[in-house]
Amino acid sequence: MKKRNTVERAINRLQQSRAVATRYDKRVYVFLGTATTAALLIRLRG
Repeated sequence: MKKRNTVERAINRLQQSRAVATRYDKRVYVFLGTATTAALLIRLRG
């Protein structure tokens, strides 16, 4: 149960990024790049 909470919190933090939440990208690799960038920024901020 603890892992599920961690995953849900991570997904919610990713969705705070407008580009990830709205998903305007038509290509999968562009979306993965956007999601990776958002995750990296979250990780670097702390």
